[in-house]
Amino acid sequence: MRAGAREALVEARFHILDEGGTERETVLARSVPAGNGRSRAWVDGRMVPVTALAELAPTLVDIHGQHDHQSLLSSSAQRRALDEFAGIDTNRLRAAVGRLRSLTEELDALGGDEGERARQLDILAFQIEELTAAGLEDLDEEQALATEEERLSDLGAHLEAAAGALIALDAEGAAPGGSAVERLAEAAGQLAGRPAFGLWEERLRSVLADITDVASDLRAVVETWEDDPVRLAEVQERRRMLRDIGRKYGGSVGGAIAFLAEAERELVVRRRAELDAATLEERRHEAVDEVAHEQDELRRARTKAAPELSAAVEGRLADLAMRGARVGISVADDGAGEPVTFLLGANAGETLRPLAKVASGGELARAMLALRLIAMGGPATMVFDEVDAGVGGGAALALGTALSQVAADRQVLVVTHLAQVAALADHQIGVAKTERGERTSTTARLLGPSERVIEIARMLSGHPDSEAAQAHARELLALGEHGGRSTTGRSPLV
Repeated sequence: MRAGAREALVEARFHILDEGGTERETVLARSVPAGNGRSRAWVDGRMVPVTALAELAPTLVDIHGQHDHQSLLSSSAQRRALDEFAGIDTNRLRAAVGRLRSLTEELDALGGDEGERARQLDILAFQIEELTAAGLEDLDEEQALATEEERLSDLGAHLEAAAGALIALDAEGAAPGGSAVERLAEAAGQLAGRPAFGLWEERLRSVLADITDVASDLRAVVETWEDDPVRLAEVQERRRMLRDIGRKYGGSVGGAIAFLAEAERELVVRRRAELDAATLEERRHEAVDEVAHEQDELRRARTKAAPELSAAVEGRLADLAMRGARVGISVADDGAGEPVTFLLGANAGETLRPLAKVASGGELARAMLALRLIAMGGPATMVFDEVDAGVGGGAALALGTALSQVAADRQVLVVTHLAQVAALADHQIGVAKTERGERTSTTARLLGPSERVIEIARMLSGHPDSEAAQAHARELLALGEHGGRSTTGRSPLV
């Protein structure tokens, strides 16, 4: 952030060629305010979280430099590079995994694994059996049983009360006119034959009939009710069972009856589903075997291709001033052979270490370049920053040629101090610092043909006006025109 500025704003426009051959444009921007303010980011003019740029950037630009993260350092990118080199098609495995996932989801929707579904069926069957054995039919059974229990548990008092009431209503051997039946019969007889009292006579005889029925019922009670402790125990046990059933299933007998009906319907549905599950389970086992087979095939193919790619990359590294470097590729010995890990011993005698842990940025960048030359994947724009550290002479020419080869089908930008590398590019951009008004500014400017000669001469000798240096610069630029130019319109920029 320049001192005194309110914010730093960076914008980049990318032209992206889709798989269908259609070119589209996307514009990324980020603003970083001075002080402690929060930075902002935009994609195609729409504000997005800053993390969205971090997710999108690796698909657009690959940066290789002393302290930058490279896409090929990730295990997934290394796996893809190996697959691309060997022409390995992972679509069959992806399709098999997709089928397995779909079948597993269908089985999960039916209620989990086979054992869990069996347990659910057993629970339902037990509940239905218990409720069916309870014989729940009458919603009023509980009240009827309560009345019967009350009668059986106090039978003596009940019989005494019934006998007393029977004596009052229609006691045999009572004095004439002493019972209610006799008194009502006598009253009705007094009114008989008198039309003026016909209505009351009718009402009296109706009451007499009701009382006679009540007396008859009470007589039956007195004559037939007997002490029955066995029945009392049965009634009490039945009431306890109904309370337990109600507590477990719905809170009442009515709730238990509704629960039984729903459980029977669910059992039918689950048994039908279990037939479907058996078919799905068989297909899932087949899918598991298919995934395992495809993983084995991939692992064998990757294991076979790994030493071939290692040898090819080592050959490229020899051309890039890393003649003693050794490359290894580790393929896991189970599953599909993942993770795939690229290993590098940058110098003779050094132990192979994961590429992501190689200390020297220049060596790492050249290893990345060699991999790109062998397995040409990655984004359409690549940036190489100071990849020529410690390189000179013929190795520098080899490095420049390699960068030109990478630029054959993508845009490559290189920051370099080597004239041999810069001269092989299609274009050069000169970067310079200027002071104006006690402030320093950095400018980047596309150089014209004559300016390119002067700048290459400066890089060669430090004397841009030297005729010998300029002659050497022209020689290098001519070499670049014949051997390092892009052929697809995507120019490398240095």
